[in-house]
Amino acid sequence: MTVPRRVLVAPQEFKGSLSPLDAAAAIAAGVREALPDAEVIELPMADGGPGTVSIVANATGATLIRHTVTGPQGDPVEATYALLERPGEPILAVIEAAAAAGLVLVPVDRRDAARATSTGLGEQILHALNRGAHEVIVGVGGTGTNDGGAGAARALGLRLLDANGAPLALGGLALIGLARVQADRASGVRELDLRIAVDVQNPLLGEAGATAVYGAQKGVRDWQAPAMNAALARWATRLREDVSSDVAGRPGAGAGGGIPTGLLAACPRGRIESGAALVADAIGLRAAIEAADLVITGEGAMDGQTGYGKAVAHVAQLAAEAGVPCVAVAGIVEGLSPRILDAEPLAPTEADRPTAMARAAEHATAAAARLIHRLNSRN
Repeated sequence: MTVPRRVLVAPQEFKGSLSPLDAAAAIAAGVREALPDAEVIELPMADGGPGTVSIVANATGATLIRHTVTGPQGDPVEATYALLERPGEPILAVIEAAAAAGLVLVPVDRRDAARATSTGLGEQILHALNRGAHEVIVGVGGTGTNDGGAGAARALGLRLLDANGAPLALGGLALIGLARVQADRASGVRELDLRIAVDVQNPLLGEAGATAVYGAQKGVRDWQAPAMNAALARWATRLREDVSSDVAGRPGAGAGGGIPTGLLAACPRGRIESGAALVADAIGLRAAIEAADLVITGEGAMDGQTGYGKAVAHVAQLAAEAGVPCVAVAGIVEGLSPRILDAEPLAPTEADRPTAMARAAEHATAAAARLIHRLNSRN
């Protein structure tokens, strides 16, 4: 490989240590140190989870819209989404479910997964529609809800009724009493081009479903899990029979506590897609890679499997398609992800790991410089 003159830095977050933007800045500093004459472009990546909105806004100049919505436990919260106006194209909104329904929005002692609601996400989508958006990307990572997207669907025009015809209470557990779903969607919701960004392929129900796999981290207790599963199963049945939406078994329908299930019921034109691919499209990653001589990506831990379906894997895939070498900086390197030619850990030895993670930005800069010097030594 010849000495690169244009280097693209496109990492995802180093979970618990560096945001995507901070990781990109730290790695870029190391590249500039090792290649002072190179042009270095920072284009941080995400897969639809927390940070997606800021990444899109940073890369595209989208306007950040902040407004008040219903939080995961019913209290009002301030949430932000990105609105992107593109010449000759529909207005695009990019929304994170975590902004309105995130696990981090509720103190640990107040978390109640049985009552948590995704209502605020539906309110964000409606707000974006009222601002002129015709296309909406929703990233569903990082949520504290397990309501199958019922709250969001309700906000978007589905009526959830009990056996007496009264509106159902909020939260996933309340769905056990669901008797009927009625559709009262506005035309904008019915016609919305909704793209749901996921990074997992779990269905809504079963051993691989939302409750079984992710419920515990949202606060679902062992004794609550059977009732929560039954409630979501009832939700899936009523959607299928009342509004002809049979999506619960679809890969990705269980992401974010099942949010895609409710969104697809409310928005018939919606579809589930790779979160990394959607973010890449929104920020113009493919074109940036094609213009580069070298791509450096990164993540918290890398082995032969962790890259699959994540932002790192998508960056490497696009680089391979463009014929541009791709390398990585990672918190821990236990093996190379597919299509990544080389990788450098933040800590040269296992004994150095605690210090490296505590001062991750500094060590990411040093790791990037070591990686570039090693690549150059092979020329």
